[in-house]
Amino acid sequence: MDLFDDLPIATEDLRTAMAPGAVLLRGWGRADDVGILAAVEAVISQAPLRHMQTPGGHTMSIQTSRCGSMGWVSEPGGYRYAAINPHTRQPWPAIPPNMVDFAVLAAAEAGYPDFVPDSCLINQYLPGNKLGLHQDRDERDLRAPVVSLSLGLPATFLFGGLQRSGKTQRYRLAHGDVVVWGGPSRLAFHGVLPVADGHHPLAGGRRINITFRKVG
Repeated sequence: MDLFDDLPIATEDLRTAMAPGAVLLRGWGRADDVGILAAVEAVISQAPLRHMQTPGGHTMSIQTSRCGSMGWVSEPGGYRYAAINPHTRQPWPAIPPNMVDFAVLAAAEAGYPDFVPDSCLINQYLPGNKLGLHQDRDERDLRAPVVSLSLGLPATFLFGGLQRSGKTQRYRLAHGDVVVWGGPSRLAFHGVLPVADGHHPLAGGRRINITFRKVG
């Protein structure tokens, strides 16, 4: 069945302070959702979605693609950023201009006016896919925030503190919701609970999560 992502959102719920330095901007990404999804498909056509391997040898349930001057890579040897796609042996596609513009504006809206991404990770979730608690800590420049856009199927986002064992908050992220975290929350643990089955008018039966970062 179709999800109710096009229903109006109460204005008082548009901006939520999650933690010091972390903000949820509800529906903020809907204005250019068609254009961003088209840009995502263009990236995927050059850097196809793949299941990455964790350093422990497990296969991630989600599929990923990357764009920008540096792409995040997970493999049995560890996590790292690389200028070359290890599968195609080609440089990653450039971040499409409309996606860069979106990330810059979203970061400024959240209180980070100097953010310009040089790396973008695209994660595709199908029903049942999840992502365990983790930190985004492989970037050299940890002063810059992470900008995360959710498109398609909704998901329950877990956002915690600086310890994996700490208490987490749960947020339902719908199509167009944006989470930005940096400053004291830059290394907060976060994850995604299993995505429920459903259908979105633009994205179909999947959730697309786009995270913009500045590597260095």
